[in-house]
Amino acid sequence: MTTSATTAPASPDPRPHPRHESESGVSFGRALKSEWIKITSVPSTVILIIITTVVMIGLAALLAWQTALSLNVEGDPEMTAKMQGQADAATALGVPGAGLVFGQLLIASLAVVLIASEWGTGMIRSTMVVVPRRSLALLAKQSVMAGISFVVGAGSALVAYFVVQPILNTADLGFALSDNGALLHIVNTGLVLALISVFAMSIGTLIRNTAVGVVTSIGVLLVLPILFTVFGIGTEWVAELGRFLPSSGGDQMVATSISEGAFTQWQGALILGGWSLLLLATSLVVTNKRDV
Repeated sequence: MTTSATTAPASPDPRPHPRHESESGVSFGRALKSEWIKITSVPSTVILIIITTVVMIGLAALLAWQTALSLNVEGDPEMTAKMQGQADAATALGVPGAGLVFGQLLIASLAVVLIASEWGTGMIRSTMVVVPRRSLALLAKQSVMAGISFVVGAGSALVAYFVVQPILNTADLGFALSDNGALLHIVNTGLVLALISVFAMSIGTLIRNTAVGVVTSIGVLLVLPILFTVFGIGTEWVAELGRFLPSSGGDQMVATSISEGAFTQWQGALILGGWSLLLLATSLVVTNKRDV
């Protein structure tokens, strides 16, 4: 005599599957933490960031010393008083962020290297395996680098403010943070570096080559404005186009005085921010469509 056993259908597991919590299983916060560890665990990157900060402070101190020296004409009190009377207070207000040009150079280069080197070595594949959503991985890397750049820019300008005050006071050019435009200049120094970081890293993402990406970023930020200035002499439309370059927007963001007909700080932010966001959006689209 045989008996047949029937197996009851297994009831579905009432517990939610962890993969249902997010599409990739990795949150943006975890991606940020991962990128922070990758950037800060490389000694050369940390050293470069420290050097950038120190040199930006040093350049501000050097400009303050040069400004004070030019106003203190030894042995000629009448000339000293005349030059001090003609001195523009806006010049002193812009001293803390005097190292911005140098900071742009290093931050742009570092941002390109951080992303383009991953494409060049193939390490980007590991990143995309851990974080399958490519846009999430890129936004995390962009956010961490932009945050570091802001701290470097604003932090160095703030430290430089306290460093240059004793120097500027020798020429009666000292000022308080509460003075009109002083604090905005310091904050905008950090914002410019953050936007430059996004701009350069997006170029590195699109080009995927470290050397070419660095040359392209530096060329657009430093060389192109010079060319527009040279060829803009006597050619009004060329000079007008030069006002919409990324570097021109950054210059206006940290400007402590606005000349007649020039863009304001907010308009400069729209120009530089527009370039950075446009390249960021393009890099995200291209990365999602292009093979890793």
